[in-house]
Amino acid sequence: MPRKQPTARQERVGRELRRLREAADLTAREAAGLLGSSSVMMSQIESGVAGVSEARVRRLAAHYSCADAELIDALAVMATDRTRGWWEEYRGVLPVAFLDLSELEHHARFIREVGTDHVPGLLQSEDYARAVFTYWRPELPSSELEPRVAHRMRRAALLDRAEPMPYEAVLHESVLRTRVADRRVARAQLDRILVHSVKPDVTVRVIPFDVDNFAGAGTTMMYAGGSVPALDTVHMDTVSGGVCVDSVAQLRLLRSIFEKVTSAALDPSRSRDYIHRLAKEI
Repeated sequence: MPRKQPTARQERVGRELRRLREAADLTAREAAGLLGSSSVMMSQIESGVAGVSEARVRRLAAHYSCADAELIDALAVMATDRTRGWWEEYRGVLPVAFLDLSELEHHARFIREVGTDHVPGLLQSEDYARAVFTYWRPELPSSELEPRVAHRMRRAALLDRAEPMPYEAVLHESVLRTRVADRRVARAQLDRILVHSVKPDVTVRVIPFDVDNFAGAGTTMMYAGGSVPALDTVHMDTVSGGVCVDSVAQLRLLRSIFEKVTSAALDPSRSRDYIHRLAKEI
């Protein structure tokens, strides 16, 4: 039965199968014929509307002459994954994009973030998050605002789970100095970043105002590592919502940009000292 609303992860499986088919120079009709199916069903599989079994994933990969065994294994796992994470509690309460982001973070092997406009969501304090949501959507009633804040706070548990995931955040000084609310909230937010920064698998770096050769002021993104590099995803926040990027060329470009941004930042120890000084100034 077709899905009413596939998740971003389910859509990614279909998108990767379509990429493999196109690389093999086959039409959807030809690929469907190899499975004894219809072009309509193939279209539904490639859009994530219809599920696909592990056996079919492997049959399609074989017909497409895909020799990347790790990618095939990863797609087979994704296609048959039935995980219902904590974010499902918010289905029907929050926009689907919030749930898709939580699912992306849950399955990521590592996360790298660049913050040049706001503190990244995983590092935000409750008051900071509430101030950001209120600023962009001042018309939200409490019944919609508070679930957004609660969801953002639950996402942060990712940094404390039993099997830690490497997390790195590069923050521009402007982000740390900007008061989205008042001085109290600003100081508490810096303290929260410092608490996270000393965790074994968390790295926080700061880009000071006076650093030379930094032109990445508009570079805000979250780079989530997939189970294999081909399944990496970049999530970017916009005023109208989040956008996910996963094409090979775009991922290559964004990886290089992340490295440029990181090269302009202080090392973790000096970054912590820098944040301590900023907290005293606010």
